[in-house]
Amino acid sequence: MKRTRYTLEFKQAIVKEVQEVGNAAQVARRHELKSDLVYRWVKQSKHQDFQQTRPEAKKVGVFVPTVDEFRAIEEENDKLKRILGEKDIEIEILRDLVKKVDPNLSQKIEIADKWIGLGYAVRTVLRIVGVLEATWYARRKRAQEETKSRVHNGGRPQPGYSVTQDGKRISDEQIKEWLLEAVAGDGNAYGYRKLTVHLQREHALIINKKKIYRLCQELNLLRPQRKIKTKHPRKIASNREVTSSNQLWETDVKYGYIEGENRFFFLLSIIDVGDRSIVDYYVGTKCEASDAVALLQRALWKRNQFEGDHRPNIRTDNGPQFISHAFESACVEFGVEHERIPPKTPNKNAHIESFHAVLEDELLSRSEFETFAEAHEAIMEYMKFYNNRRIHGSLYDLSPNEYREAVRAGKIKPLVVKL
Repeated sequence: MKRTRYTLEFKQAIVKEVQEVGNAAQVARRHELKSDLVYRWVKQSKHQDFQQTRPEAKKVGVFVPTVDEFRAIEEENDKLKRILGEKDIEIEILRDLVKKVDPNLSQKIEIADKWIGLGYAVRTVLRIVGVLEATWYARRKRAQEETKSRVHNGGRPQPGYSVTQDGKRISDEQIKEWLLEAVAGDGNAYGYRKLTVHLQREHALIINKKKIYRLCQELNLLRPQRKIKTKHPRKIASNREVTSSNQLWETDVKYGYIEGENRFFFLLSIIDVGDRSIVDYYVGTKCEASDAVALLQRALWKRNQFEGDHRPNIRTDNGPQFISHAFESACVEFGVEHERIPPKTPNKNAHIESFHAVLEDELLSRSEFETFAEAHEAIMEYMKFYNNRRIHGSLYDLSPNEYREAVRAGKIKPLVVKL
């Protein structure tokens, strides 16, 4: 998630616009900001540090530029700095040239390379030393090609031997003989790592396990890799039709940023695909498997899912919280079928992704949180608004809770979601 930072000039411009329009909510909507944030800036504008000018300075008539005038002054200062900087560079480069008596092209290019290597602009340096850009680039390309032709791209050549602790060279062929002897004797069940230790002890050989691995691979002596058996086999999310609430839930993690504390926080939400309501959510400065387990259990309690035989399926991505043994074991204990979407397929988890995009657009990108408590309070209020009052275009322009109650009362026909 991008960090939302607002400059002092932007805040002053917003406050000035509020004073001209007379309606903070209208200005906030125009600039896609939270009304509370704009009201806070208006309140802060009365303080000394927000205006960045002292009261006594105003009394004596000190010039206080507007935002546009301040920007123009900054641009002019930047131009002057660039001009002065180029003059300083030119003096230093010319001093290097003076030290060379009638410098030739190679010496000029040598001086240019020195200053370009220090980070100065190529065009500026070449103009000062009097070398054409085409000449400098041609020389550079030729040098790179010569260097490339001399480089061995296959890595360090294999020496074909190792040495013992007393400095004696042992050829790779002899080491292979020792490997075959070890495998035929006590090292029959050893892998390449233990074979390395065996040779180091028996023959005082200075050798590492990577070389033994390569030699074993050449001799076809590597043992078959053990296949790790997963306690909870992964179940891929399958296509289905959702016709009512509590059939399929989706969950995912969303990041938010706290400007005042310069850190992120986590939001873990569970959405019911049948009625689009947020069943439950978790907000914290960490998000681990235990937090996901507690959230799932609380959501099942809220919807009274422990009372019947049927449990909703829970769909997630492959985040560390969801592939953990703790979360998988909890799903088995709760009687919930956990299905994971394939990698790089967020469309399989589209409803929770869509909700987080709405949350980003309507709350997070329009707010600037000073503390974690402020962020927690704002998200809690938004969740109430989303479930109870927000108009949802896919639910006959009803809120999620209104839609669920209308379906339960038989006033509207439930929607069929295919995914």
